Amino acid sequence: MDNDIATTGDIKLDHAIKQWMRFDKNPKTLAAVRGMVKEREVEKLKRCFGARMEFGTAGLRAAMGPGISQMNDLTIIQTTQGFCTYLEKSFPDLKERGVVIGFDARADPSSGGSSKRFAALAATVLISHGVPVYLFSDITPTPFVPFTVSHLRLCAGIMVTASHNPKRDNGYKVYWENGAQIIPPHDKGIASAIEENVEPWPQSWEEHLAQESPLVKDPYQDINREYFKAIQEVCFNRSINKSSEVKFIHTSVHGVGHAFVQSAFQAFDLRPPFAVPEQKDPDPEFPTVEYPNPEEGEGVLTLSFELAKKEGATVVLANDPDADRLAVAEKQKSGQWRVFSGNELGALLGWWMFRCWKQRFPDSTKVKEVYMLASTVSSKILRAIALKEGFHFEETLTGFKWMGNRAKQLLDQGKMVLFAFEEAIGYMCCPAVLDKDGVSAAAIAAELTSYLATKDLSLSQQLKAIYDEYGYHITKNSYFICHDQDIIRQLFERLRNYDGENTYPKTCGGFTVSGVRDLTTGYDSDQQDKKAVLPTSKSSQMITFTFSNGGVATMRTSGTEPKIKYYTELCAAPGNSDLKQLKMELDDLVDAIVDNFFEPKKNNLKPKPE
Repeated sequence: MDNDIATTGDIKLDHAIKQWMRFDKNPKTLAAVRGMVKEREVEKLKRCFGARMEFGTAGLRAAMGPGISQMNDLTIIQTTQGFCTYLEKSFPDLKERGVVIGFDARADPSSGGSSKRFAALAATVLISHGVPVYLFSDITPTPFVPFTVSHLRLCAGIMVTASHNPKRDNGYKVYWENGAQIIPPHDKGIASAIEENVEPWPQSWEEHLAQESPLVKDPYQDINREYFKAIQEVCFNRSINKSSEVKFIHTSVHGVGHAFVQSAFQAFDLRPPFAVPEQKDPDPEFPTVEYPNPEEGEGVLTLSFELAKKEGATVVLANDPDADRLAVAEKQKSGQWRVFSGNELGALLGWWMFRCWKQRFPDSTKVKEVYMLASTVSSKILRAIALKEGFHFEETLTGFKWMGNRAKQLLDQGKMVLFAFEEAIGYMCCPAVLDKDGVSAAAIAAELTSYLATKDLSLSQQLKAIYDEYGYHITKNSYFICHDQDIIRQLFERLRNYDGENTYPKTCGGFTVSGVRDLTTGYDSDQQDKKAVLPTSKSSQMITFTFSNGGVATMRTSGTEPKIKYYTELCAAPGNSDLKQLKMELDDLVDAIVDNFFEPKKNNLKPKPE
């Protein structure tokens, strides 16, 4: 076999394959690699062994299958060995406190990989080093893991999930002792420790330890009880909920959400939502949807709309498969369905959380202690509400890891973090979970809808009222596909040296640029010292332009896909309610950005497929 491998002609590749065949004990992945070697499938071998999956701030995410570039038993063992080593260095009391591990329902029969198996192997690795493990005995939503870390004061948490990714994918998401996702420098530290611990430790494959060891506890019952107790802190209108006649549809899109959203409704004294029968039970094949992502909107919600028609329901709530995100749709008077964007739902939930807080604390001096957060590419509507109402609004970098960590800092200073959101339908409405949480958000959205119904208002009408009071915030987001890293680099470098070295554009078409923030280089024209306040990263491209007409546009590269994304928003002053005019102005601004900054023809960029 060794002689066979040596013929790929690539010394590094040959070494990786040989090492793999020495370490792997999963018959399915081992047989797949042997088959590729035997058939001399060099391209396939390169795909599987060319480079190890990159461990970043979101942990790992890749397809399930053989090789160091994919999710499988061996890469899970290697990752957990690295993570365990890093935790031992970071926490002297690791063996007293321990780690929680949760998993979703993903599975790939062809490679023998599944979230449940990966969770058991991760537990085995930690136990073999004397680390206590709280291993959930059944599937849970992702928010249960950060909740458990905070609730039990553990050192860390691992969630095995690929969220809304295609069915072949899986992931390994890591939380720190503060209950938030890891941020630098932990990602680099863990990645190095993985590289130093690739050979399986003596007991790493002995998964029976996860069933038999006294170091393993099942937190399922306790956490189920404590989580639903905790989210009742953000239930404000129990009497309205009890008598509400509003009918809701819920879909968990073949993921884990069904039972937990039913429990959340119960915790809020709401009538249970009707569950879409074809999608309510976990199914790793995701048979009824092309992509299990409620962000895709109507395609994923077709069966929900059909059930709504049958039951006479007016609102649809949809979770992604690991139930950390929430989409909402509402039937309009015309009979059409309106799927709210992540920014629109952020406006509604943010308004609601503040309104309920104000009722609970009428003392206006307390408002200075209140904070709301949003990622920098999300709508600025919370900023507008904050300016008028007197609370604090802060922007963070994209991703809930930044909002979760910032929220924890503020909470530790005695501040009140009411709400945080990102435009990719992620919402944190309860400080018991320092991450996005689609389970609590579903119950809160239902309570908001039930309250509005007593005023004879719909969600759409309330959204219009928010924009009338605080100013219209309309957004338009999309992306271009580009596989050439050099072109991407040149495109951004041109913007940094627009009219000579280190100069940014002063105009874009007919629009005047009033401010520039470049989080790749750390430049911010609005700061006195011209230095950006937010953390910067040279490894990704991100520039935000502010325009004198109230427009904001951010251009950034994706960390996981060959895309250059853009997020644009027009923020109008309160009273400017000519929506048609505002939309035309935003369209013109987007066209100018595409033509002048992206130059798609010259750069051979492919637009987002419609």
